Amino acid sequence: MRGNESPFWPASWIDPSLARADKPRTRGLTMVIDKGLGLHAFHDLLQLAAPYIDICKLGFGTSALYPIDILREKVELAKRYGVDIMPGGTFFELAFAQAPLESYLARLKALGFTAIEISDGTLPLSREMRLKAISRAADAGLTVYTEFGQKAAGFKAEAEALTETLRADLEAGAAYVIVEARESGNVGVFNQQGELDEPFLHDVTNQCGDLAAKLIWEAPQKDQQVALLRTLGLHVNLGNIAPADVLSVETLRRGLRGDTSAKVLRERRAAPCE
Repeated sequence: MRGNESPFWPASWIDPSLARADKPRTRGLTMVIDKGLGLHAFHDLLQLAAPYIDICKLGFGTSALYPIDILREKVELAKRYGVDIMPGGTFFELAFAQAPLESYLARLKALGFTAIEISDGTLPLSREMRLKAISRAADAGLTVYTEFGQKAAGFKAEAEALTETLRADLEAGAAYVIVEARESGNVGVFNQQGELDEPFLHDVTNQCGDLAAKLIWEAPQKDQQVALLRTLGLHVNLGNIAPADVLSVETLRRGLRGDTSAKVLRERRAAPCE
């Protein structure tokens, strides 16, 4: 039995794929973006769905607006439920532009954050500065999630640049690289209509090989989540998931929703018997 799952339901009903891993997992990660949930709502979310949430990002610069005691309590709640928690990358960019990196890292550690997002989507960093920031954050004991891409409308990811960034960031100490899509889901690997560029995805996975498992694809919209799961498989890492959508995404991963149930059962029947 895994997570919140009850012995009342047969295992193959709970997870028709029979392949969903328990936490802590290294693939099939779900990153939630929290734009300002209160403590009660956050606690409710974790009570219900913590087994299906791997990372919580306090979006943008919202961390700066919390009363410190509430922020500390929220961070402790996430840790209690085994969820990595970090401020948004925009907050890192603004802090780094105004003060030494060590000042920002010290504050994250003092508040109990377990992770950091390092990005340059709004305020550009040189490659050297980016890699130094990754290395120092990892040395400080934080799990490092970096972000690839720009927040400007019309930004289009390039496979070669993404592959190069992924390799360099991982070597510097990053755990995963997040591919930008914004909350609107219309930049990066999505067009202005939010449609997925499937040839691009195949190009990236071919170039990256096994390292493609270290990419987290932001996919705020349900159709985008379905497209990524169908294209890259049910163990793809997904980011920018709204709190209200966590169980929905988990049903897609397991085949408990019509969008993926037929695919899951087909693959299970085709799998060799052990």
